[in-house]
Amino acid sequence: MALKDKFSRSFGAPLPPRSVAAARAARARMRMTVVIVGLLVGIGAITGGITYYVMRPITLRIAVGPSNSDDVRVVQSLTQAFARDHSHIRLRPIVTEGTVESAEMLASGKADLAVVRGDLDLPKEAEAVAYLRKNFAVLWVPGGGPRKGKITTVKQLAGKRIGVIGRTKANVNLLNILLDQSGVAPDKVQVVQFPTTGISEALKSQKLDAYLAVGPLNSRITADAITATARDGAEPTFLSLDTADAIAQKFPAYESAEIPAGTFNVAPPRPDDTVTTINFGHHFVARKSLSETTVAAFTRQLFAARQTILSEFPTAAKIETPDTDKDAAIPVHPGAAAYIDGEEKTFLDKYSDYIWGGIMILSVMGSVGAWFGGYLRKDERSTNTSLRERLLEMLPQARKANTLEELDAMQAEADIIMRDTLHCFEDGAIEEGSLTAFSIALEQFHNAVADRKLLLVNLPEQPRSQRPHVA
Repeated sequence: MALKDKFSRSFGAPLPPRSVAAARAARARMRMTVVIVGLLVGIGAITGGITYYVMRPITLRIAVGPSNSDDVRVVQSLTQAFARDHSHIRLRPIVTEGTVESAEMLASGKADLAVVRGDLDLPKEAEAVAYLRKNFAVLWVPGGGPRKGKITTVKQLAGKRIGVIGRTKANVNLLNILLDQSGVAPDKVQVVQFPTTGISEALKSQKLDAYLAVGPLNSRITADAITATARDGAEPTFLSLDTADAIAQKFPAYESAEIPAGTFNVAPPRPDDTVTTINFGHHFVARKSLSETTVAAFTRQLFAARQTILSEFPTAAKIETPDTDKDAAIPVHPGAAAYIDGEEKTFLDKYSDYIWGGIMILSVMGSVGAWFGGYLRKDERSTNTSLRERLLEMLPQARKANTLEELDAMQAEADIIMRDTLHCFEDGAIEEGSLTAFSIALEQFHNAVADRKLLLVNLPEQPRSQRPHVA
């Protein structure tokens, strides 16, 4: 502003008309507006992209089966709860024929999560997220008839007919382990499998020597099967596994456990004494390749919805944290372990890379914007450079002018150069250093004009044609 005032005082010329100045200022503002809008659009796009990527709902495919099972109902309830709460993780159930097929879908990559039995040969991709429940092996001899009191140990099942509740092959494999570890060759018994639906009617007409059911201790299916085999008012005999500890040591998926007296709350409560057996987990598992952040979010939502699931399915779900020890039968997923151990990453831990990346991108965009603004003013700078050269050309011409009219014409041209220079400075096309150089040139031109006018005015009056050339 000081230089601008100095130019105005030096030439005694008014600043350009308000309308012209306003038009040039408007053009400058328009150019800057374009740059600013471009930057804001870029920033908005980056911010929106990061926000969408971070906050978008993630849908995970979960394999569960068989159809109409409590496991499917539990997963469907979780799916509805997550959707109702607008949770970050959503579920898309894939109903399979059973836990074996669910594990296969996880291994093939067709599912991200699965509900599986812990005693299956799980794929290496599977890592534990949570216990859905504990399953207990319940082995008993029906009451009534000539068999009463004859079978009291597992070893006495050799050559007998055993009914297995459930069509899954996994229950038969479990029976073979129990028999083999108790000294009974599995091929020495006859196995008859029953569906889990309509179990009471299916068992009433059967005359088998023993039965095996696998499920949670509060399973209605197991309780109904026991009741259906209590014939003629005689109570069934529950078989304890003397080799439970040995089985647990040999097979990591199994643990030695006890069935407390009166667990199966029917009339009368059964068993009448504590029974030793084995149990194993029914797990939520995730693919190892699934990100820790995603699994941690799913685990957090799962345990948040646990109370709702327990109230809806008390016989099917008892969600618990998995074993986080390094020697666990199923290794825990790092994301689930982080949530369980309270080491889940904070927002900055998770997204600091994105934040710094966004800052770097914004910095680059700022540089691009500055370059773009300079590019828009390129022509203006070029024009101003030519005007400066013109001013330097007029300096020696002013010293040799022979008439006041010539000096006035050069003065008017210099006024225009001054006006355009000031506008370039206001638009940011030239810097203060360039404006200072102009001020020096203008001052020299002003002095030259003033000196020449003084000389011409003091010359004696004579005809213009006879006036000598003054060097």
